[in-house]
Amino acid sequence: MASLRLQRVAKRFGATTVIHDVDLQVDDGQFVVFVGPSGCGKSTLLRMICGLESVSAGDIFIGDARVTTLPAAQRGLAMVFQSYALYPHMTVQQNLAFGLENLRTPRAEIDARVGNAARMLRLDALLDRRPTQLSGGQRQRVAIGRAIVREPKIFLFDEPLSNLDAELRVAMRNEIAALHRRLGTTMIYVTHDQVEAMTMADRIVVLRGGRIEQVGAPLDLYNRPANKFVGGFIGSPQMNFLTGRVDSVAGGRAQVALDALPGTPSASIPVAGETATANRVHVGIRPEHIVLDGAQVDALEVPLTVERVEQLGTSSCVFGRTAAGDLVTVQIAGQRAFQTAESLIARLPIDRLHLFDASEGERAITAGDAPG
Repeated sequence: MASLRLQRVAKRFGATTVIHDVDLQVDDGQFVVFVGPSGCGKSTLLRMICGLESVSAGDIFIGDARVTTLPAAQRGLAMVFQSYALYPHMTVQQNLAFGLENLRTPRAEIDARVGNAARMLRLDALLDRRPTQLSGGQRQRVAIGRAIVREPKIFLFDEPLSNLDAELRVAMRNEIAALHRRLGTTMIYVTHDQVEAMTMADRIVVLRGGRIEQVGAPLDLYNRPANKFVGGFIGSPQMNFLTGRVDSVAGGRAQVALDALPGTPSASIPVAGETATANRVHVGIRPEHIVLDGAQVDALEVPLTVERVEQLGTSSCVFGRTAAGDLVTVQIAGQRAFQTAESLIARLPIDRLHLFDASEGERAITAGDAPG
């Protein structure tokens, strides 16, 4: 097992910079997930850690050892790919043993490691089969087993569940999380799926455009996003955003007027740092925090016109439009029927609001602990 440290790591392809001076500390034994939209640089960053991509600037440390220019084979890491990368002409047992045989590991040790990995991943009955005789989930378990037998310092996963159907993805998420608990080895996992990130990670690294937007525990990112991008990316359904302006600031509170509520009194929202009067802002609120029924103290009341409803069984998602044209998603428990074009009043509790500056960076300016 080992820790990982990235120090001002950058990657350039010609004149184009795809990773910008990334600093990151991953502690020994942590499960860290890199998440972000397609093209944000998460797989490139993982390949640089592994040694499959060169580093244009900065340094990579595994434990106390600088490995920036060390070949991939000498870093003591194991990578699990999206495509499984199994040898089709070999049996499961041969696939698991192949890497150790290349390292001239003694036969008795190979058999012991392969047997241990097979039992851990429930592959015992499949050892004589070839990859074409396996399901997608079984192939992925073989790919993970091939990494386990190497007993690496750090496991690296590059979108390993992308080729599986929804039910298998849930099952494999549970298996990988259980594997981490059993082994206690540092794991770094790349995905574009924020649900995977929320359910598996000790810490999440949110990337955009080759830069780290925020690092933290899943619920810290959910409850206290550093900026509008993180607030919108983490969480499903996505956070709602309404536009507005700051009318005045006094005593650590901003009077914010929503464009969706012209002519109504502004809301008093606690803010941190300097917030100028007349600043444009985005007001964010999670769909599950909006109230449709009954009175709500200290809430903004926003009229909505229903456009459609998604019935999810345990909950219902209502998609409505404000008079200003903003789309608002409301998630409520249970099964509720709504009619298209029906008029509703969405109550937005003041203590559940997130405030983001609308200028460059769109940083969070809500004071103290953001709504949880």
